[in-house]
Amino acid sequence: MSSIQPPVEYQENQENQREFIPRLYVAIGIIVALVLAVLFILGIIWVANNYAATVEALRDVMIIALALVSCIFGITLMLLFVMVVRLLNMLEFEIKPILEKTNETLGTVQGTTSFVSQNVVQPVTKASSYVAGFRRGVAVLFGDPRKNLPD
Repeated sequence: MSSIQPPVEYQENQENQREFIPRLYVAIGIIVALVLAVLFILGIIWVANNYAATVEALRDVMIIALALVSCIFGITLMLLFVMVVRLLNMLEFEIKPILEKTNETLGTVQGTTSFVSQNVVQPVTKASSYVAGFRRGVAVLFGDPRKNLPD
């Protein structure tokens, strides 16, 4: 199977068009943002010239609101600081001892496992293999004992 590809000029034209479209959108977006910013500034100047008393009252209200928000932000930061200190305290005095005891328990379990393996499992395995070997030897020498029994 052969793949059919368009001519090289067409491919280059498509690549240029793909690169051009996002640049066009970015340029249009920047121009629109600048125009809106200029219109906003001109609107503020016009309102300040025609309605000065209202703008001063609005300015005072905004200063008060900014002060309240600053107070709330400060209280929130203090609460966040207290929570971080409590978290560090919990990590140091509660979780660290738990991890140490867990590590100690893990060491005990490893010791118990190796002890049981050496002193219980290995001898039982050896004894079982000796019994199986003896049974096999008896079966070879005397035949299957189940077949030797009279019916």
